[in-house]
Amino acid sequence: MEDKKTAADVEQSVDPKKVEKSPSGFKTIWKEIMKDKLAFISLIFLVLTTLSVFIISFVLDQEQIVMVDPFSLYESPSSEWWLGTDYGGRDVFGQLIIGTRNSLAIGILVTLLSGFVGIVFGVVSGYFGGQVDNVMMRIVDFFMVLPNLMVIIVFVSIVPTYSVWTFSLVMASFLWMGIARLIRSRALQEKELDYAQASRTLGTSHAKIIFTQVLPNVTSLIVVTMTLNLAANIGIESGLSFLGFGFPESTPSLGTLLSYARNPQTLEFRWWIWVPPAVLILLLMLAVRNVGEALKRAADARQRRA
Repeated sequence: MEDKKTAADVEQSVDPKKVEKSPSGFKTIWKEIMKDKLAFISLIFLVLTTLSVFIISFVLDQEQIVMVDPFSLYESPSSEWWLGTDYGGRDVFGQLIIGTRNSLAIGILVTLLSGFVGIVFGVVSGYFGGQVDNVMMRIVDFFMVLPNLMVIIVFVSIVPTYSVWTFSLVMASFLWMGIARLIRSRALQEKELDYAQASRTLGTSHAKIIFTQVLPNVTSLIVVTMTLNLAANIGIESGLSFLGFGFPESTPSLGTLLSYARNPQTLEFRWWIWVPPAVLILLLMLAVRNVGEALKRAADARQRRA
């Protein structure tokens, strides 16, 4: 006669130490980055670059760096001038450090500000649906049909003086629509799931459902989207500064340094002024993109390498 085990016996026979737990979101992301060597190297590069420029920039005297020195015009790289000087005799290395800090700060601020507006707008629109969704999406459509870069240029031109904060606010005001539409589409799916319907049945407030249940379930999409947007925002700031609609020369950025290449003589004979910022912009955007792709794979179990 075969022995029959009860459910209690089976439960007792299972060693709790051997029961595998599903990895947390952070562990999944870290494993995916470690599996992708290019993403891991990109992450190390981003961390080291960000820490270096923010720490060194506190030591440097920005007023001294941007001060014109007529006796040091177009000095080539040397032990005194690591990356030479520009047409105003200003230290290119110091401008590169401060400019990288400003470009990173603007990219991060624009990503956070536009992300906040887009996330709140999208999740509210998708959750309520119906007429609320229709009105809110028409607002998004209105902003999307505008020539955003041209509008940003107009606003930057009419502001007499601006800082990192004001420049970031102007950019973020016209760069939140994409993430709003993306989060809205995901919120439309989440609100129809059992957990959201059960909470509504139990009388849970809409605000609590949105910000404590729906929003946490789209966190992975938010992280991936904002990471990829960071690279785009750095590129937009650099492009605007290159065209002369970014910071003035008294406030360096990667785009202002790159704009010196518009001078044919500088482009051909004075590589030390524009090559370093151009290479750094390329490396930063590629690094952020590589990390973003790893996060994208980590958010989708079908694409994970780990």
